[in-house]
Amino acid sequence: MASGVASVWVPVEDMDRARAFYRDTLGLTEQKTTEDWSEFDANGLMIGLNARESAKSADGGAVITFQPDGDLDSEVEQLRGKGVEFTGGISDHPWGRLAPFKDSEGNDLQFYAPPS
Repeated sequence: MASGVASVWVPVEDMDRARAFYRDTLGLTEQKTTEDWSEFDANGLMIGLNARESAKSADGGAVITFQPDGDLDSEVEQLRGKGVEFTGGISDHPWGRLAPFKDSEGNDLQFYAPPS
């Protein structure tokens, strides 16, 4: 049986571009990198960037959900200022707020904030 999540990895076409996005745009701490693999610490969860697999996105793939450091609206505006496009705006739900966006390689990401 599974006892937890060891890592999440996403395929990338351009490792340097993807590393810059996760490090500089999202502000995650890079742990290690090689030509084909890079790791970032996301509050204790390791996110791997894998250049060995095709980065052609397909419907139904995994989505990485991040907790914003501060207010969701402020964080969205900050990332927009860095050129990130939010694909659906911020949506409000009884269980929280979501703001979907894509990384530099077209992988699906989102911010989630619990209800107030």
